[in-house]
Amino acid sequence: MNARAQGGMTPVAGDPIGIKLRKQFDGRLSGLKVNRYSWWVHWRELADYVLPRRYKWLITPNQAARGSPINQHIIDSTGTLAARNCAAGMLTGTTNPTKQWFRLKINKIDSTQTGPVSLWLAECERLLRAIFQASNFYQAMATFYFDLVVFGTAAILIYEDFENIIKCYNPCAGEFFLDNSSDFKAKIFYREFVLTVAQAVEEFGIDNVSPSVAQSFRDGNAQLTREILIGHGIEPNDKRDLGFPEHFVFRELYWELGSASTLFLRKKGYFENPLIPGRWDLVGNDAYGRAPAMDALGDIKQLQQETRRKAQAIDKTVNPPMVADIQLKNQPASLLPGGTTYITGFASSGKPGFASVYDMKFPVGEITEDIKEVQDRIKKTFFNDIFQIISQFETRSNVSATEIDARRAEGMLMVGPVLQRIMSETLPNAIDRTFAMASRAQILPPPPPELRSGMNIDIEFVSMLAQAQEAAAAGGIERVFGITGNVAGVDPAIMDVIDYDYGVMKYSSLLNNDPKLIRTPEAIKALRDERRQQQQQQAMAQQADTAQKLAGGAETLSNVNVGGGKSALQNLTGAS
Repeated sequence: MNARAQGGMTPVAGDPIGIKLRKQFDGRLSGLKVNRYSWWVHWRELADYVLPRRYKWLITPNQAARGSPINQHIIDSTGTLAARNCAAGMLTGTTNPTKQWFRLKINKIDSTQTGPVSLWLAECERLLRAIFQASNFYQAMATFYFDLVVFGTAAILIYEDFENIIKCYNPCAGEFFLDNSSDFKAKIFYREFVLTVAQAVEEFGIDNVSPSVAQSFRDGNAQLTREILIGHGIEPNDKRDLGFPEHFVFRELYWELGSASTLFLRKKGYFENPLIPGRWDLVGNDAYGRAPAMDALGDIKQLQQETRRKAQAIDKTVNPPMVADIQLKNQPASLLPGGTTYITGFASSGKPGFASVYDMKFPVGEITEDIKEVQDRIKKTFFNDIFQIISQFETRSNVSATEIDARRAEGMLMVGPVLQRIMSETLPNAIDRTFAMASRAQILPPPPPELRSGMNIDIEFVSMLAQAQEAAAAGGIERVFGITGNVAGVDPAIMDVIDYDYGVMKYSSLLNNDPKLIRTPEAIKALRDERRQQQQQQAMAQQADTAQKLAGGAETLSNVNVGGGKSALQNLTGAS
């Protein structure tokens, strides 16, 4: 397990290292706020038009307006729906909960083989998948991808959990701050958030909160629901003396923002970074990424404007503003279907005394066509045309699963760069963090003796593209087996061409079957040796039985007199 939580009501003057630690986190948070400002404003606009429920404009305690309407800028929800479809496609394409999406490898040994190391890797994979299923990992990943598609930047925090090993949290845009390390990877994470007095005491303990918060907790009643502003930071544990043991790779601090009476609520060290970041696309040393929603924002704004204008045109057509003869002022008039309004002098003027202001037909059809074009552009910007493959076959009934998988794999090539970034920056950190926590909790089986200490475990991701390639290779093996079987009926010697042992093992590996399905080479050799020995024993027994029968027959023939002083055996063999 990680370091025990440490918190403190230590007086400020009596803890110089604590003062230095608090100053470090307060100062870095201030600097990150300045660096994030332009992104913060851009995220606000993206949230207004695409995803308002996943954004915090200001982290303000004791707000009374959290339940106010949030969709004030969204009339046509095409942008939100397209972003949702893109996020769902990314989740299915990378971390599909129903399929195996990663493998563990040590050098060239992976979990598809049959040796002791392979079986150990396969069991570790099974346990990791079980942990992901039992925890809220996949729910967190669904939210993660939605944030990534809209804001270009997303984050998950993975902490230990007594019941499910891991517990995932999704800080929302506007709440957190990121910064890069020297390798341009987001390893520094800060955030501001609020907790109620009751939550703060439950999380950090009454001895670690400030005196005012502790007094509010003791007073109880409505004071328990009062919110306080919390600061939270995670960063590499560098060489500065800030009170963390050197063997921890990352350090974490929680503190009450603005409180001078308490240095921190909790500090903690980690062997792995609890932060799991993700960026869609990067430019230079930017800590924050760019997203499809940023590309589609102009179209989304245009869509809202045109939808509003279309509704106004329809409204003016159905219920137009009217002009009337001055004679009708203060006179009863009917605008109901079938109603009649009587006008003085109507017959002599030849003109109606009551008419629409607009003497034209509004181009509702043309506006509708242009709206459809804008909607299609938005969907393509969010890659909906490659993620919604099945809906493109509505008019066909002969679509095979292989064709759908092939088209999905082809579509995933369009998001190849972001997939590579996720598979190098996000998912390996999540698996490494979970593997380490499961190992410390003694959930994983002990490694086999063949696995030397210090050997590195690599991660291989089984993407939809890789699965499609493996399915094609498996189909090739199946066709070769079928052709060989057909030719063997004419020329049995063709069976000598194929190494059926390797072919079956490779076929099973390509289909991602459990490696326990295939016997180990040693078990196969022992089974065949036993079968060969049994066959030899059966052959020897059959030869002995035949010899015994022949000997008995010869004895019988030697006792049969066929005349002339000869036996039947002598007569058959020509012996005198």
